[in-house]
Amino acid sequence: MVYYDVQPLGDLIKAFYERHKGPEYLDEQKILNSWPEVVGPFIAKHTIDLSIRNKMLFVRVDSDSLRNELYYSKSLLLKNLNDLAGKEVIAEMVFG
Repeated sequence: MVYYDVQPLGDLIKAFYERHKGPEYLDEQKILNSWPEVVGPFIAKHTIDLSIRNKMLFVRVDSDSLRNELYYSKSLLLKNLNDLAGKEVIAEMVFG
């Protein structure tokens, strides 16, 4: 008799990313993909680059005034992004 270890595909994909990219990878991707939902379409359109390294979200925008506006809203953005992930994935934001 042959026994096959059958697992749901979603569990296998999650295990793959956790093994190769780290346990926080899927939560980080969830935050990056939901950026337009959290900040709105105007700011999302002016966002040049987003990346996460060592619990820090790096945000590049194409306007100095928009960068200042985001800086003043940093604590609210951190709270909303972490609430979306269900745990603290981002500890700090850096605007450039």
